[in-house]
Amino acid sequence: MKIGFDAKRAFNNKTGLGNYSRFVIEALECYCSENQYITYTPKLNDSLFKHHKAIIPQHSFHSYWRSVGVVNDLKRDGIQLFHGLSNELPIGLRKANIRSVVTIHDLIFIRYPDLYPAIDRFFYYHKFKSACQNADAVVAVSEQTKRDIVTFFGIDPQKIKVVYQDCDAAFRSRVGVEGISKIKQKYGLDQPYILSVGTIEVRKNQLRLVQAFYEANLPEAMLVLVGGTTKYQRQIEQFIEQKNLKNKVKIFNKVPFIDLPALYQGAKLFAYTSVFEGFGIPIVEALHSQVPVLAASGSCLEEAGGDGAIYSNPLIVSDIVQGLSVLWNDIKLQKKLTTNGQRHVQQLASSKIAQDLMAIYESIL
Repeated sequence: MKIGFDAKRAFNNKTGLGNYSRFVIEALECYCSENQYITYTPKLNDSLFKHHKAIIPQHSFHSYWRSVGVVNDLKRDGIQLFHGLSNELPIGLRKANIRSVVTIHDLIFIRYPDLYPAIDRFFYYHKFKSACQNADAVVAVSEQTKRDIVTFFGIDPQKIKVVYQDCDAAFRSRVGVEGISKIKQKYGLDQPYILSVGTIEVRKNQLRLVQAFYEANLPEAMLVLVGGTTKYQRQIEQFIEQKNLKNKVKIFNKVPFIDLPALYQGAKLFAYTSVFEGFGIPIVEALHSQVPVLAASGSCLEEAGGDGAIYSNPLIVSDIVQGLSVLWNDIKLQKKLTTNGQRHVQQLASSKIAQDLMAIYESIL
């Protein structure tokens, strides 16, 4: 079988959709090696996806090629099935007799329109809906995303298959005491800490997490926020200043990926109180790191964390306070969640996901 991938994100995005794209392609290459996999990208960053060759356009009209022109390359290469790994598909696949699958990660731009410019919402809506309508099968990364695809786009639920994803393999390896100690020293973490990883933005809800941390008044505790910054961060910094929390709450915006496994494994707890997600990979990273998790209820995070986490209402600070307090002080609960988390992530193994995707491919060919 010759399978093509929209690999723009794999070669150009360091996190999020890039991680997902790299994970899928590598899992299939490893566990379903009898097939031929060809990656297509309008531009190339070799440092992100090493040792992978890609087909790139011979002209400068990158957006046109990805949306339309790539179909000629797919026909030339004898591609039987094309998988759009990041919410969209090129036009003309069906006419070219090429089967297609699209992965939809989330429809947050519809649920929370105020977080996106109107022009972005317009293009996202039409691209995502068109891809769902024209694909032979749709992959949703969670049951929550599947429900949203049915609700907002009217797609037949039988056409949608839920296939979870795992995190980068770096989080499945133990760093060791010395490695963790060096990272703690590097970032000035001289007390037990709660870690939260994710872009510092309104939807991720870090302000309420900081407020809850302040009210919980946990003994000898620090809160560490890691993620890219937006204007929302200023609100958090103002609260930190008002409550004199500079020595208790740390924000790091430019943490190298190589430091993340040690930061996770050195944490006492992991907190992810995002208001809404498509899946919640940071939770999976924490479970692999054998760290107890407090996550938010109300979207798909219960799917990501399973019984390896406890859950609080992300819109109620007092509920987050209770979750933090219980988890910080209950050693038996911490151990139980760590054990449960190790069992839960087995269903996210790359071998299983590769097999699930291959079953979808074979069913439409």
